[in-house]
Amino acid sequence: MTTRTPDERAAVRSGLAVGLATAVYGVSFGALAVLSGLDVWQTCFLSLVMFTGGSQFALIGVLASGGLAAGPSAITSAALLGTRNVFYSIRMAPVIGPGFFRRAAAAQLTIDESVAVSTAQRTPSAQRLGFWVTGLAIYLGWNLTTLVGALIGDLLGDVSAYGLDAAAAAAFLGLLWPRLKERQTQAVAVGAAVVATLLTPVLMPGLPVLVAAVVAIVVGALNLFARARGGDAAEPGEGRP
Repeated sequence: MTTRTPDERAAVRSGLAVGLATAVYGVSFGALAVLSGLDVWQTCFLSLVMFTGGSQFALIGVLASGGLAAGPSAITSAALLGTRNVFYSIRMAPVIGPGFFRRAAAAQLTIDESVAVSTAQRTPSAQRLGFWVTGLAIYLGWNLTTLVGALIGDLLGDVSAYGLDAAAAAAFLGLLWPRLKERQTQAVAVGAAVVATLLTPVLMPGLPVLVAAVVAIVVGALNLFARARGGDAAEPGEGRP
């Protein structure tokens, strides 16, 4: 039996915790999808093959507001929101490693949560383990809860009243919180959040996330706040014995 390192055990715990919290939110998607006009099998098929929560909600949101006539807009919105996974795949390629079938499986599991858990780990093996545990936990759980939500959607009523979205967001924030200690990472997080919040009411679904990602990349690439901190540290009496 292989003994896990402390970092690997921490990755498994994080993956299962985030996976559970996110999977529960699938009940909401299943119920809303049925209410938007999809049947149970269409709803479950969407989760099986699409499997990217933000794009799925964008799709059914447009369908709910415009019916089948809104199909092209719904597909466009979902595709725009899903393009962020392309950038995730570039980041995760070294973690996943070579092999066609391995990368094909990883492509289906490359989502916000699996990438976040992976990148939060300190060692390559823990990063790899965190990615697979999180991705598989969410994929299995999400599809199961999607089915449950689709079957009992009429009984649930207003699914937003249960706060399932808050549970997933809380787990995600708990994962990211330890990484927000440095001034630079705080600037990236705040800047991206402000931009996304301001643009969400005025842009079509998917675009605010992409714009916020560009802001995060620019702020992170310039590294202005980290430099400012380094300059402060060089002042007399600071950072020296």
